[in-house]
Amino acid sequence: MKKILCIGAGYVGGPTMAVIADRCPEYRITVVDINEKRIAAWNSDHLPIYEPGLEAVVKRCRNRNLFYSNDIPGSIREADIIFVSVNTPTKTFGAGAGKAADLQYLEKTARSIVEYAENDKIVVEKSTLPVRTAQAISRILHSNTKNLKFQIISNPEFLAEGTAIADLENPDRVLIGGMETPEGKKAIAEVAAIYEHWVPRERIITTNLWSSELTKLVSNALLAQRVSSVNSISALCEKTGANISEVTAAAGRDSRIGPKFLTASIGFGGSCFKKDILNLVYLCGYYGLQEVADYWEQVVKMNDFQARRFVANMLAAMFNTVADKKIAILGFAFKADTGDTRESPAIAVCRQLLDEHAKLAIHDPKALDNARTDLEDARGIIDFCEDPYDAVKNAHAIALMTDWSCFRRLDFRRIFDLMEKPAFLFDGRNLLDHEALYRIGFNVYPIGRKALTHFPAAN
Repeated sequence: MKKILCIGAGYVGGPTMAVIADRCPEYRITVVDINEKRIAAWNSDHLPIYEPGLEAVVKRCRNRNLFYSNDIPGSIREADIIFVSVNTPTKTFGAGAGKAADLQYLEKTARSIVEYAENDKIVVEKSTLPVRTAQAISRILHSNTKNLKFQIISNPEFLAEGTAIADLENPDRVLIGGMETPEGKKAIAEVAAIYEHWVPRERIITTNLWSSELTKLVSNALLAQRVSSVNSISALCEKTGANISEVTAAAGRDSRIGPKFLTASIGFGGSCFKKDILNLVYLCGYYGLQEVADYWEQVVKMNDFQARRFVANMLAAMFNTVADKKIAILGFAFKADTGDTRESPAIAVCRQLLDEHAKLAIHDPKALDNARTDLEDARGIIDFCEDPYDAVKNAHAIALMTDWSCFRRLDFRRIFDLMEKPAFLFDGRNLLDHEALYRIGFNVYPIGRKALTHFPAAN
C-alpha cells in the first residue's frame, strides 16, 4: 500500500487529503500537524474547519485509510509521498515585510523531512509559494548526509472556500509541475496517478516547476483584479446614478469577458488573494520590474479603498457620526459557507467603526469564534451574538458583510420593528431585496446602486 503524508491539517491539507482518501482507497493517507488540538478535532465529531460536504467525506474514510496524527517523525519515515501544506503568511518583519512570503515554516518542514527520512521521497509543494521556492527546498533536502534522493513537485491548490469539496471532486484542472529530468518526469507521473483515479486525464496539466509555482500566483491575481476592477466602477455608479448590476450584466455578455467575478461587493478576503498579489508585487520588484509591481499593488489598494469607502458612506448617511450608536454586523467570514475570517473585509470595517466609537453586535453562523480572536485586541464595545435578532435589537444600522443565504430568509419586518429609527441597512454584498426592504421602512444603501431612502430631497 502506497503511503501519502500531508504535513499541515488546515483549510488546504484537511479537505484535499480527505478527498484523496475517499477516491483512492488503496492509498494510506496520514495528516499530521504540530497543533495537537487541531488533530484532536479532526479525530472528533467537531472538525476544526467548516466546509460543506467535508464531514461526510471524513467520516467515510477516517480510520479506514485516512488517519490524523501528531507523530510527525514516524509519519515522515513511513511515507512514500509527502504533501507539504503549511502556512506561508506574508512577512511582518525584515526584508520584504508586508509583501514577501514568510517561508520559515516551510523551511522547518523541509529540515524535519531531512532529519527523519530514511528512504527516497517525493515531496509535493501544496502551499502557495513564490517562484523558485522549490530550488530552496531542494537544496535543503539534498544537503542530507544519508545519500537520500528527493524529487520536488509543485501541485498548487485552486480551492474556493465554501466549495472546496466540490472543487476537489470535480476540478477545472489539476496542475503538476516538476523537473524536466527522467526522475522528475517519473515523479510527475506518480503524483498524476493519484488524481487519475477520478480526474479526467485531459484536466491534468503538467509543466515545469517554475511555471506551476507562478501559475498559482497569477490565477489568484487575475481573479482579484476582476473584483477590484468591478468595485472601482461601483464607486462611479453611485456617483452617476448607474446600476453596477446592470453594467456588469451587459459587460459580462461579451464572450471575451464572461460573467464570473463581476459582482460588486465590500471586497475580497481569504487567505490567498491579498497574500498572493503582494507576493507577486514583491517578486516583480525583486526582479526590477517596478512598473509591473505597481500595477498589481493597485489591485490590493483598490480592495482596501472599498472597505474605507463603505464606512465613509455609513458615516455620511448616518448624519456624520456613529458614536454611541449600535451597529449590527451580519456576517464576519470573508465569504459564505466557510468559517474562515482571514483578511475578511469585516475586520477592517469593524475596526474603523470602533475607531468612530460605534457599538458593535456581530452575528455569523459559523465564524463567531474566529471573530472573537480577530478583534480580541480591539478597544470598544463588541457583543458576539448567536442569534441575529439579538444583534439587531436597538441597532441604528445593519452592515451586511457576508453573503450567507440564510440572511435572505430573516424576518426583516421583525428586524425593522426591533431597530432604532430611522433604520439603516448597508448591504455590502448586494444580497438582499432592496425594494422590499425600502417598502418595510429601511433606508437602504447597496454597493454600486442608488440608495433608497425615506429622507426628503435636499434643497
